[in-house]
Parts: sequence; structure tokens; C-alpha cells
Amino acid sequence: MTEAVRAAGAVLWRPGQQGPEVVLVHRPRYDDWSLPKGKLDPGELAAHAAVREVAEETGFSTALTRPLTQVRYTAPARGGRTAPKVVDYFSAHLLGGEFTPNDEVDELRWLPLKEARAELTYPHDARVLDAFAESRSETATVLLVRHAKAGKRSEWSGDDALRPLSEAGRRQRDALHSLLPLFAPSRVYSAPRVRCEQTVAPVARDRGIDVVSEPLFSEEVYSADPDAGVRAMLEVAGRGGTSVVCSQGGVIPDLVTRLADSAGLRLDEVAARKGSVWTLSFRPGEVENGELGNGAISGNGQAPNLSLAAADYLPDPQA
Repeated sequence: MTEAVRAAGAVLWRPGQQGPEVVLVHRPRYDDWSLPKGKLDPGELAAHAAVREVAEETGFSTALTRPLTQVRYTAPARGGRTAPKVVDYFSAHLLGGEFTPNDEVDELRWLPLKEARAELTYPHDARVLDAFAESRSETATVLLVRHAKAGKRSEWSGDDALRPLSEAGRRQRDALHSLLPLFAPSRVYSAPRVRCEQTVAPVARDRGIDVVSEPLFSEEVYSADPDAGVRAMLEVAGRGGTSVVCSQGGVIPDLVTRLADSAGLRLDEVAARKGSVWTLSFRPGEVENGELGNGAISGNGQAPNLSLAAADYLPDPQA
């Protein structure tokens, strides 16, 4: 079987007078109108490729919001043959830049969604725009990170809260430092563990923000009151925009499951490998019967009126 060609792209958007406007590009080689996309370079993640391809084809810098969908189709290959192609698409908002015609793209248009959908050459691109349209009610993205590797607990004689990243963990941290800023987070939170704080500290430093310590994202505090942990996550999301939260393996699966269950979102598996990332997208919505996941809201106040709209998992950006 021919190996699939991997590519990535984005629905690049900006605010318009009557809703969002999105970018379409004209490729003279194919004489088509499509969304900006391109093949992954060796060892490149889809998120990196999406940002790079948008910049190369359009001249615009962008911040990713979340993964949108994956498209599969058959594309022309060398020797007159065809090959399967898999394209991961992201939602991405405009930061700046200027378009200059180039070898790949000779014309670019900003269009409202309805006009853009009618202009697209390929039906699979129209489906990507449909996924983007469905995501427009979302108000927040949380990048939920499990801390990078920190060696074995049995081999650390000090306070476990002070256990630092191992050499392998520092490599995972560096990979996350390359990935997470693509989403332009405006806030960074961490469980009060050195290994958690070290995992996201480079991202916070580059963004010029502090790492906010949140005990409810630590294993022992979360296990004592999971509902309070869920509320803490919803409060982070309630601030809008994009946030990073670094937590532990004893928290993340239960937390994501409770958020998904309360929103009626079915997930095949809720894993939490070290150095992994859950991209959680939230939108306004009621929590049924005043309950969050497996337990009723209780304690100090109510959670913000948000529900989980989508959850996408990246096992390890270094893998």
C-alpha cells in the first residue's frame, strides 16, 4: 500500500463587518481556489506545518486556535500515479503580515464564509469550512499539558513536589516550547510541582507572563474534590482566549472525562502520556441538572456557564 502523503493547513480568518472573513488562495499550477496548506517536512508536526505553510503561501503570521478536522483524499503522484493524502486543518486567526504573489500563490482573497464556500474548487475544502463555521461559538481554548518526564519517584529521596525534569523530560519540554507558542497563549497555569512548572516555564517566559500556581490541578488536591478541580478548569476557560494548564497523570484523564461527560461528548480514550497535550475547546452552554461529569457542583460557588465543545489529543510532540 502506498504510504499516505501528510500535509497540514489552516482556515485563516479575521473579523469582518458581517462576521469572520477567511482566506482563499489561487494556485496557478492547478488553477484552483483552496485553503492554504502544504506537505509536512520530515519530523515536522502538523501544527508547525500549518503555521509555516500559511506564512509561505500568504505572507501572514497567525496564531492557531485549535485543530478543526482531518481530510483524506487521493492526490496525483509522480509517474502519473495517485497516492492517498491526509491533511490536518486548524483554525487560525490573523496576527499580521502582507500578501505578495509568489510561485505557489498568485492571488489571495478575503471572503465571508458563504462566499468562500461557493468559491472553493474542492468539496473537501468546503467541509473544512463547515467545521470552522461550527467552531465559531467557541470562546476559549485550554492546552492541558501533562508534565514532561521527571525520572522515577522511587529514585528521588527528597520531597516529591520538588522532583525536577530528567534529561528526557527536558527534551520533551523543549518540544512543547516549540509547539505551545503557536497557539499564542495569554495565561499559563501549573500544579505546584517543580516538574510541572519547569515544563511550561519557557513558554510563559517567552510570552512575558507569569506561571500561576493552582493547587487544584495537583493530584492530591484534585482527588479530594474533583468537582472543585473541574470548576477551576472552567474558570480558566471562562477568561477566554487561549490558556496553558500543566497538570499530572492522576488528574488529566478524570478531568477530561468529567468535562466530556457533562457536555455529552464521547471520547474513545482519555490518555495522558508525559509531555502530551489535550487541546480543549469551550463554548457557552448549560450543564445538565447542575452536574459536572460524575458529581454535582458543590463547594464555593458555581462554575462558569461553559461546556466542552471539542477535545484533541497529541501524545507527545517529541515522538
